[in-house]
Amino acid sequence: MKRPQNILEKIISLHTKETFKTGDFLLVDVDFTLANDITAPVSIKEFYKYKFKRVFNKDKIALIPDHFTPSKDIKSAENVKLMREFAKKFNITHFYEPQKCGIEHVFLPEKGLVLPSQIVIGADSHTCTYGALGSFAFGVGSTDIVFSWVTGKIWIKVPPVIKIIYQGKLKKFVTSKDVILFTLKKLSDKANYKVLEFTGTVIERMSQSQRFTLSNMATEAGAKTGLINPDKITLDFLKSIGKLNKKIEKISYMIRSDLKAEYEEIYEWDLSKLNPQVAVPFLPSNVKDVDKVKVNVDQVVIGSCTNGRLEDLMQAAQIFKKRKVNSRVRCLIFPGSPKVLLEAEKLGLIEIFLKAECVICPPTCGPCLGGHLGVLAEGEVCAATTNRNFIGRMGHKNSKVYLVNPYVAAASAVKGKITHPESI
Repeated sequence: MKRPQNILEKIISLHTKETFKTGDFLLVDVDFTLANDITAPVSIKEFYKYKFKRVFNKDKIALIPDHFTPSKDIKSAENVKLMREFAKKFNITHFYEPQKCGIEHVFLPEKGLVLPSQIVIGADSHTCTYGALGSFAFGVGSTDIVFSWVTGKIWIKVPPVIKIIYQGKLKKFVTSKDVILFTLKKLSDKANYKVLEFTGTVIERMSQSQRFTLSNMATEAGAKTGLINPDKITLDFLKSIGKLNKKIEKISYMIRSDLKAEYEEIYEWDLSKLNPQVAVPFLPSNVKDVDKVKVNVDQVVIGSCTNGRLEDLMQAAQIFKKRKVNSRVRCLIFPGSPKVLLEAEKLGLIEIFLKAECVICPPTCGPCLGGHLGVLAEGEVCAATTNRNFIGRMGHKNSKVYLVNPYVAAASAVKGKITHPESI
């Protein structure tokens, strides 16, 4: 009789005929690969260096220019040009000009290019976002991407799985961003090269948008990915983008973890009393309750692959309605994709933001990685819905970034300091 399996083991089993256990090295087929305007140029140059003549499947490669676009300088423009020419030469189906895609980890799920049960690799650490759909998705290096482009495969070392059970009901103004920040604080460095499986009543109530945020930051715990078992919420999302069929529905339920599946560790936390969380410099795991953080801000950033979806903008708009950004603060809004921007405009969110005196930016990564459109000067402080707050992450090495949810970000923009939304 086959032993009970967790979701990771079931996904891997679909991609290899070998028997395996935790710690084994496997060469597995990949279902989809992606790279952006920072990582793809490195891969393309290596591809040309070794004079490869073809890619394994033109439909399973995505080239998404989102980090330094619209091109901020000559170098970034040349990078996108290199991607464009490579896509044309090899007839790559999924190359998108910047005005069509937005941020890769928002855009690709919208397009239905990443699906449950798949193995997805990307030359970007936040590829783990797609774990929210029940996909074994993880970041790799640019040379690993070249290997996959040529062979359609990737080497993995089967990681152990940590199961996290979130119980209770989240309070008002508490989101999945707070759940993952709380989790980072609890785990510290215990998840390096492991997989996190998120379960429990909190997950069962969580929207697909919120789940993406949760899985997105699994990498900040050192994890390979953050998996969520597909359920009705997953299937409803797939239906909304026109990707649900009987085959996908069947395999989505097939890969759900067995009740008696084995895990390296299991944690269970009641989040009923959880408050909005703030990651203070200089680690995402350096987390405190919002009421314990007393700091003025110069800039607020709402967006990124972590919190740039429509639901995130709706949360911020609730706070900004009939209020204005503090005169000492600049607030930048980055919708995650053109679709998000269009939907936000239809719902009146863009008008709310403009009346609040926010700056509406194009769908791009912007200043999240110290790129452009909001880089910090020396000594400046930013409250951001982004995913990292390392030294110099958003600009000058002597600037500081505080990670917060969209409610807190908007409230902080209004007050000019890190603020609990309840206070306004």
